[in-house]
Amino acid sequence: MPNQPSNLQGKPRFKPQSIRLMNQVREVLRYHHYALRTEEAYTKWILAFIRFNGRKHPGDMGKSEIEAFLSHLAVNKNCAKSTQNQALNAIVFLYKQVLDLPVAEDLAPVRSKKQVRLPVVMSCGEVAEVISQMNSITGMMAKLMYGGGLRLMEVVRLRVQDLDFSNGLLLVRDGKGGKDRSTLLPGSLIKPLQQHLEKIKSIFEEDRASGNANVWLPHALAKKYPGAPSEWNWQYIFPAAKLSKDPRSGKIRRHHLNESSLQKAVRSAVVKTEIPKRITSHTFRHYKIHPCILPFRPA
Repeated sequence: MPNQPSNLQGKPRFKPQSIRLMNQVREVLRYHHYALRTEEAYTKWILAFIRFNGRKHPGDMGKSEIEAFLSHLAVNKNCAKSTQNQALNAIVFLYKQVLDLPVAEDLAPVRSKKQVRLPVVMSCGEVAEVISQMNSITGMMAKLMYGGGLRLMEVVRLRVQDLDFSNGLLLVRDGKGGKDRSTLLPGSLIKPLQQHLEKIKSIFEEDRASGNANVWLPHALAKKYPGAPSEWNWQYIFPAAKLSKDPRSGKIRRHHLNESSLQKAVRSAVVKTEIPKRITSHTFRHYKIHPCILPFRPA
């Protein structure tokens, strides 16, 4: 799940200008710089909460309705604990930040007890076999996930400045929990990445020549550094093939590669290898602790 700003309580409450409730929710989310994915998730849960309670306005509901909805997710929908917590966070945000109404501190819905499954772990040979069925771009992304322990969205959001070739490091910005971290850059990927960047830079130069060199920047960085979106260092390492319109600002930008491309590539490769395991892109982060050296893993 995309990260929430840590200074939410430090900001004065923002009063939305829209009349419709869901437009108010989006206004407040954007004021606090919530990620687009968080906005989509929160609006989905708030709408589900309202529909579950017969489309009553949240201002006319309270503790009993919130508990009934959250219990419904656990009992009837068999949602995971994290899913139930996300729904609760969305409802609390609605009441406190949008409606400026208190939320009961003693909410006691039925808690989800969905069983936690052990992660699927591939052997070194299976990892190599799956990656061999992927193309050069998605294969490189899978190798970065495996060699550096990156999550799906962390690898697709990598920018040029996040590669530290001289020190053999990858910098992960705004990862899980809103934290930055560094991880290993597999030595055998340095040259392929450098060659890849040469190709990407030619696309960037074409965009700049046509006046379309523009990339999304988080939070207020675009205001603080107005020229940064058109600078090479801020460009995505794995950009989309086509320019697209930003759903919020309406500006034409080159976004990063859609994460579904990597997910589909992994799924297709697993089918071809006929490995009898439930392997997803996230599985590349789960590897055996014993020495497991592939050509692209750091020694």
